[in-house]
Amino acid sequence: MRWISEASRHIIRCRQNGDPDLDTTLAHTFLVICDVGSFVKASERLCVTQSTVSTRVKQLEDLFGQPLFVRTKAGASLTPAGTQFKPYAEKFLQTWEQAHHNVGLPQQFSSMLAIGVEFTLLERLMARWLAWCRDALPDTAIRIDVESASALSSMLLDGAVDLAVTCSPLQRSGMVVEKLMEDTLVLVSSDSATSGPWEDGYLFVDWGSRFRSEHNDAFPRVEAPAITVNYGPLAYQHIRRNGGSAYLPVRSVHADLAEDALHVVSGAPSFCRQIYVAYIEGSDSTRYRTAITGLRDVSETVETTDQKMIQPV
Repeated sequence: MRWISEASRHIIRCRQNGDPDLDTTLAHTFLVICDVGSFVKASERLCVTQSTVSTRVKQLEDLFGQPLFVRTKAGASLTPAGTQFKPYAEKFLQTWEQAHHNVGLPQQFSSMLAIGVEFTLLERLMARWLAWCRDALPDTAIRIDVESASALSSMLLDGAVDLAVTCSPLQRSGMVVEKLMEDTLVLVSSDSATSGPWEDGYLFVDWGSRFRSEHNDAFPRVEAPAITVNYGPLAYQHIRRNGGSAYLPVRSVHADLAEDALHVVSGAPSFCRQIYVAYIEGSDSTRYRTAITGLRDVSETVETTDQKMIQPV
């Protein structure tokens, strides 16, 4: 498209004129407006005046020769041109950030390894891997981004991360997905007398479609609980502070089980969810393979510990 090509030429001109931040500022402002849906709210988030926001948008619209937003009393919505520009702006900022990190590495590091991790997998698994990787790859700087599964797939395809660790990888062309381990989910309670999820205080943690299906098969007569969350650590914090029960990964509660702060509900079935590492096909550098080897080693250790913790069930 003509206006997209003109945007690329504008970026080059900004570099040649010694203004390296102009285009990133405009793109960032554009995306903030997309996110909050208002020029006023965008100015508050960016800590600039509303007229500054309007001026930046006007620069972009003059550059493209196309209106990017429709402004009404209710806020701002994207025009067709704005909708087309949005993925370009997102990818440009991601690429610029990645280049900034890689080119600006301290002299003691020869490369950067960016790992994307799903929210619920940051505990124990990635903490152990990070220590392992610092020893195995001392000349590699490491960046960890915590995101949702869908965001990680996009970041991987866009080159924003090198590896993604997730329970729900999206199968896309050019993406390699390898199983790392099985995450064991057990029903734990603050009360050792709890007998099942039909009792008061049960929190349903939505661990994905497979878990929902297996949970329904195991407990077909259980009514919908008072609280449902899709973030395990929140359920954990709630039952530790207020009491109750929930299905949680053994790896995240092993210390509580050892101290009798939480108890595995006797007779309740356990469930497994798969954890995967994903990367782009052809990414076979030594540091990639070393990082994946470390993930496998740490996963085996975590799985062994999990099995020891649930043997009494």
